[in-house]
Amino acid sequence: MEKQDFIIVGLGNPGAQYQGTRHNVGFFVVDELARRWNASDFLEKWQAQCVSLPMGGEKVHLIKPLTFMNRSGRAVGQFYRFYKTTPDQLLVVHDDLDMAPGRIKLVKGGGAGGHNGIKSLVESLGTPEFYRLKIGIGRPGNGDVHPDFPVDKYVLGNFTDGELEVLQSRYDSFAAGIHLFLQGQVAKAMNLLNSLK
Repeated sequence: MEKQDFIIVGLGNPGAQYQGTRHNVGFFVVDELARRWNASDFLEKWQAQCVSLPMGGEKVHLIKPLTFMNRSGRAVGQFYRFYKTTPDQLLVVHDDLDMAPGRIKLVKGGGAGGHNGIKSLVESLGTPEFYRLKIGIGRPGNGDVHPDFPVDKYVLGNFTDGELEVLQSRYDSFAAGIHLFLQGQVAKAMNLLNSLK
């Protein structure tokens, strides 16, 4: 049986100034997966940082687009087409303003919900029917952030120590859920990840 190529994309913005920001939570998770799976160093290819590794008979490509969030589809589309990936073999990890910080949700398809990175992916791939691992970052009004604080500045602000602690406490669950996803056990992955509040 032919090996399948899975693509796991973490959305974010390149550059040191964005490194610890809420909008870069996708990069956080992909970096953690690479560390846990003993992947080699990320290489630059097709406007992205990427690393490929074998996983249980399949091949997994971890990708961090370098095109900035609003043009994520430009980079991801090149990998998607080259590896002849199907929407079922693509998992995109990204921040979500409408969920509380640390809340996780694995879903398939749906709208972009105002997320420009997802919007760019849908335009480039020609379908919204890929999997998304949404990670809640909350909206202004969360914690000490004033409700009138601009959303664009909020997403580009750094995680607080408390938010980072919650996120890091979920890394085991991320890894376990994504492992189930790669094994084709999507319902189990959803049950595990979506039950975390």
